[in-house]
Amino acid sequence: MSIALACLAAFFAGLVDAMAGGGGLIQVPAVFALMPDAPVATVLGTNKGAAFWGTAAAAIRYARSVPLPWRSVGLAAGAAGVASAAGAMLARGLDASVLRPAILVALVLVAGFTFLRPDFGKLAGGVERPWLATALGAAIGLYDGMIGPGTGTFLIVAFIATLGLDFLGAGAGAKVVNATTNLAAILVFAWGGNIRWDWSIPMAVSSVAGNLIGARIALARGSGWVRTVFLVVSVALVGKLALDVYGS
Repeated sequence: MSIALACLAAFFAGLVDAMAGGGGLIQVPAVFALMPDAPVATVLGTNKGAAFWGTAAAAIRYARSVPLPWRSVGLAAGAAGVASAAGAMLARGLDASVLRPAILVALVLVAGFTFLRPDFGKLAGGVERPWLATALGAAIGLYDGMIGPGTGTFLIVAFIATLGLDFLGAGAGAKVVNATTNLAAILVFAWGGNIRWDWSIPMAVSSVAGNLIGARIALARGSGWVRTVFLVVSVALVGKLALDVYGS
């Protein structure tokens, strides 16, 4: 029964994540609740073991339909993968609660800027800025490995601001980078024996299904729809992080 509920959470997390990121808002708390006696590293590793496949499926689906500046996105993905593995190792000695207030402020600024600038992310096209994309990929990948919440949000905004993509294109590029960071994290967690594959494999199937449906909806509805979902997810993420910071 617990695995079935985890699969349901993975499906809905993939559905949301494929459109605008933020699937971790659904999947991570669900896995924590359903595996109450498991070590934190095992919960996080099991989550990553499932999320990677859904993210990769969405990335492939978008890559077939959305033109991207592939040199920049590819370099960002490579740098993010290496940095994510390093971040996952550093996370063992990091007190994430120290950084949460700063992350909360950053997310509020991102959501506020996007809301107040209705033209932000409307122009499609994309330009190649490989070195800037590499630096951003490394920075966001390191953050993803160490802490995680809001990674997709930061990637989407970074790709719009620096590569001139619209929300649909930026979301597609974010999926490519996220797939790489998830794979790097899986390798770290698997090396430490922190993945419950009996949970991860059925959750991965559900995540793939949710991501493919979410990507199909986003491609059909366009960038304006993705922007709306992005704002909703951003507000939810701010609310969740605010509870983490001030609720205790």
